[in-house]
Amino acid sequence: MPEYALEAVGLQRTFGSVRAVDDVSFALPEGGSLGIVGESGSGKTTTARIVVGLEQADDGDVLVRGRARDVRGRGRARRLARARQVQMVFQDPYLSLDPRTSVEQVLRETLRLHFPGADHDRRVRELLDQVGLGSRAADARPRQLSGGQRQRVAIARALAVKPAVLVLDEAVAALDVSVQAQILNLLADIRAETRIGYLFITHDLGVVRCVTDDVIVMRQGRVVEAGPTAEVLATPQHPYTRLLLESVPRPGWDPEAIAAARRAL
Repeated sequence: MPEYALEAVGLQRTFGSVRAVDDVSFALPEGGSLGIVGESGSGKTTTARIVVGLEQADDGDVLVRGRARDVRGRGRARRLARARQVQMVFQDPYLSLDPRTSVEQVLRETLRLHFPGADHDRRVRELLDQVGLGSRAADARPRQLSGGQRQRVAIARALAVKPAVLVLDEAVAALDVSVQAQILNLLADIRAETRIGYLFITHDLGVVRCVTDDVIVMRQGRVVEAGPTAEVLATPQHPYTRLLLESVPRPGWDPEAIAAARRAL
């Protein structure tokens, strides 16, 4: 088995005169969890979209389990094969769920698309149990579910195709703190069971601290610091990383001083 579930090598993406992603490289081990952090406009979401295949890099490569992703390949079979490699969970699952479709139908449609002829009854039950919903939620529509439950449905749908990597783009940012903890614990349990790799895209250093092994810090499209999460957060080397840590509200926090430090960078 290859050492890495996912590798990004020299990714570049420019929009007009803005270099949104500038020579970004990282590696996610099999079963690992990597965080990409930075403020709005840092390039972290564009990087995630390149990894998933929603954006095409101007230069650089994305490899899954040692093989380059065929982002230019056309045809239904190739598109489905790419989707099975890497799946994405967004901040607001309600926007990607059909309000007329039950939870069970959501999962069945995904399974029929990727695995025609398989035992979907058993797999649907497995997925519902895996994300802590159970069979009682199978008939519910999205509007009948809480935000945390909808996010569990989105996770189940992503897991249905057994991807190597799950990209989570601010996946708990819209949830209450207590629900965030439940979802993060769920994701930790799933990773332990399946050895799936996680790529967390977030501005929340608390999330990074809880659920990632390694972290890269992005600013203006570039990686400014990278390393084991515990080390980077305990002894940050780059001024921008230190600024992100100092920006977290706490007793004695001075937002004006933070703003001045940001302008000085």
